[in-house]
This record gives sequence, C-alpha cells and structure tokens, in this order.
Amino acid sequence: MAVLLWLPVLVPAVMGAVITWRHSDAFARFVPVGVAVVILVCGITLVAKGQVATSWVLRADAPASYVLLCVGAVAVVALWGGLTSTPLGGRSEALICAFLAAMSLAVLSDNLGVMWVAVEATTIATAFLVGHAGTRGSTEAAWKYVVLGSVGVAIAFFGIVLIYASSRTGGSPTLSWIALTSSSPALSPALARAGVALAVLGFATKAGLAPMHSWLPDAHSQAPAPVSGLMSGVLLSVAMYAILRVQAVGAAHIGVGLVHGLLITFGLLSLAVAALLTLTQRDYKRLLAYSSIEHMGIIALGVGSGTSLGLIAALLHMLGHGVVKAAMFVVAGRLVNITGSSRIADVTGLLRRRPD
Repeated sequence: MAVLLWLPVLVPAVMGAVITWRHSDAFARFVPVGVAVVILVCGITLVAKGQVATSWVLRADAPASYVLLCVGAVAVVALWGGLTSTPLGGRSEALICAFLAAMSLAVLSDNLGVMWVAVEATTIATAFLVGHAGTRGSTEAAWKYVVLGSVGVAIAFFGIVLIYASSRTGGSPTLSWIALTSSSPALSPALARAGVALAVLGFATKAGLAPMHSWLPDAHSQAPAPVSGLMSGVLLSVAMYAILRVQAVGAAHIGVGLVHGLLITFGLLSLAVAALLTLTQRDYKRLLAYSSIEHMGIIALGVGSGTSLGLIAALLHMLGHGVVKAAMFVVAGRLVNITGSSRIADVTGLLRRRPD
C-alpha cells in the first residue's frame, strides 16, 4: 500500500526532472499524460481497497483517496485533450509535472505543515504557466496570481502556526492531522479558534471563493488551455480539501460552527458574484473562470451545511465539475487556435473554418 502513496508524488517529480534535463519537446509533451494516468490508477486503487494507508508523512484515508482520484481524472482529461491543440514545450511540461506532484503531496500529506508547503508549491509552479504566452495580459495575470495567492497562503501559514502553538498546551506540539483530530493533545481554544479561522480564510483564497476571488478570472483565462483545465478543475478542489482537513481539526476541539459559518458566507458570496459578473462577460475563457467560482461556492455550501449528505454531494460535485470544466477549457483552447481570439463574438463560421 505504501507504494501507492509515493508513486503519485515521486513519479511526476522525477519525470519533471527528466524533462528538464533532456530538453526534448517531442518526448516531453507525452510525459504529463503518462504521469496523470499513474495518479489516476493510484487513486482508483486506493479507493477500491477502501483501507487507510500510511507511510511516514503520507496518509490516504477515504477522502484523500477520492480527491487523489479526482486529481488524476481531471489531469487525464485536461492533458490528453490538450495534446493536439496546445503544445507548450519541455520546460512548461516539467512545470506541469511539478504541479501534479505538489497537488498529490497536498492531498496525501498527514502533516498540515507539509500540506501548506505543497499548496504553496502549486502557486510557484503555475505562476510561470499562467504567464506562458509572454503577453502583457498574461504577465499581469501571473503577477496578480502570485501576489494574491501568496497573500492567501501566508494567511493560511499564520493560521497553521497558531494551530501548532495551540497544541503546545497539551504538552505534545504537533502538526500531524491524525494527532490534531484526536482528543489528545487538547488544544488551547482561543489559539485554535484563531488558527482555524485564518487557515480557512487563507485556503479559501486559493480555492477562489469570494471575496478573495479576483485573481482567478485573469489567471485561468490567460493560462494555456490544459493548465486552465487543471487549475479550474482540480487546484481549486485541492484547496477546498485543505479546508476540509482544517475543519476536522476545529471540529475536534472548538466545534464546527465557526468553519461552517465561514463556508456558508463564502459560498453565498461566490454565487452572488459569479451570477452578476457572468452576465457581463464577453470572453469565453473568463466566462468559464467565473463559472468555477460559482461551482466552488456550491461546494462550499455543501461542506458548510454540516450534514453527511451535503458533504457527499460536495465531493461528488467536485469530481463532476473538475472533469467537465477541464474538457470545456480544452475545447476553449481549440476555439482559440481556430479563431485566434477568445472573444465570444468571434466564434463564428466554425464549420467553414474547420470542416473536419
């Protein structure tokens, strides 16, 4: 079982290094698809076994196995669909491998500190991919993503530090998720409350929930289509998964009211913002990005409902949204290749332009 935990982390990391060293675009373009298949197979196997697997700082319980399956499924759709339409080049493919490794580590980590590092690593990897085109718009979007994303993860870092400090009152300071969700050690209620609130706020920024969503439309609309599919389809879900882990810590020591209240607030705000701004969009990639904000709001409401049915519905919605949104961004990338524009008004005469 331990090998199923390490393969989704090590295979993309090693293959990314191989791509960087080899500098062969013909070879590199197929590697991320193979890596995505490995992650998907590991996720399916872990879900099928239905057992908790542990290995050092890695742990796969039922939610982690399911989200890993989501990462693999969305990555296969986004990267396979982008093979024929969006060639990126060897170094960009290496960054995609690093991105997949970081997301897998975030999902499988048993340590909140390691999970935070992995989420931050996704920002570093994808920032260069957002600015891949080298245009003024893509560069501006990349910087906006870096600044706002870094602010979010910095807030989450402060929250995790406070959670760690609160565990010192029990005499056993730790960031292990299993240890923190048990009744011992007892956490300092005041520090734990502040830490959980800040961690949820920080990861909500990464999840694209309103009012911390402003980086998302620019970044997702400027990135290459496969990268947009990955970011919209699964990166946001990985950030939501981090919120689920923090919520479990809060539930064990301070109750669920605080986190549920925050998630319901963020969810309703996300639905309102997406509904209003979607109507004004003239760019179909930005339209898809605002759609992702809406869907993350729906997932937040499901998690914030505090019911088992709501959580199951949110997790199912996570997979459905991820796969469909990845496919839609792949189609959007092909439309850009055909029309040379991402404006909705320019999508005309497709049968004449590409009769095949």
